[in-house]
Amino acid sequence: MQTVQEAATLRAMIRSWREQRQSLAFVPTMGNLHEGHFSLLRRAHNCADRVVVSIFVNPTQFDSGEDLAHYPRTFEADQVGLSERDCDVLFFPAIETMYPYGLEQTVRVRVPGLGDTLEGVYRVGHFDGVSTVVSKLFNLVQPDYAVFGEKDWQQLQIVRHLVDDLSLPIEVVAGPTQREPDGLALSSRNRFLNAQQRAIAPAMYATLCWMRDNYTSGHTRTVVETAARARLQRVGFELDYIVIRRATDLTEPEKYIHTGLIGLAAGHLGSTRLIDNILFDV
Repeated sequence: MQTVQEAATLRAMIRSWREQRQSLAFVPTMGNLHEGHFSLLRRAHNCADRVVVSIFVNPTQFDSGEDLAHYPRTFEADQVGLSERDCDVLFFPAIETMYPYGLEQTVRVRVPGLGDTLEGVYRVGHFDGVSTVVSKLFNLVQPDYAVFGEKDWQQLQIVRHLVDDLSLPIEVVAGPTQREPDGLALSSRNRFLNAQQRAIAPAMYATLCWMRDNYTSGHTRTVVETAARARLQRVGFELDYIVIRRATDLTEPEKYIHTGLIGLAAGHLGSTRLIDNILFDV
């Protein structure tokens, strides 16, 4: 595996692959890698001849209530993990590479609608930062396939919308959420949970499963959402939302619609914010 910081070096390598008619899959990350990320790497290997993974802690997707400085950075361990799993190139750009005119003067990419609901309400500007950096990375890497995890479902839909609307020649590939044996979705944030919080955390996934089962058995959306919120609050979650939405555009479903839906939840245990989701048709 080669680690590359300069855009020109990356492009030269990709150009040589293209000359050999090799396909390319891309996995963008912010580092602090775990098995969830590595599952995306395996999926990327199944798609293409070559795989590029990026590590870039993107400042434009942190809002004023989030602490960019304390985002966990484990570059050396990430580098070893990627090398052991046959990543071809680790792209580790400097902030000047990604934002040559500075953060205030950068061109912004915004996906309206999808970026304004759910996470967009509680993390204002977050998805503008995501859409902007993903667009920049896509231009730098120019992949045939881009692999994103289903755990960040709203982000996945935003990337799909962005690719379609900008007519980018990229196939967006979704990787299933990876979980601990007790159901907790793998996340870099899990390390911040204390023992008591870690014991409570799987209740989010369990409640999403309960919500799916009760809604599909005939209970109304309002009743199910209200009961699900109460269940999580009772065990100690401070909830932002737990809702049933259309999976593709995250709008509220019409009455009696029971297909193409997803349950999504976000909330805090102490200072740690967790998100999760479950597709109802699976």
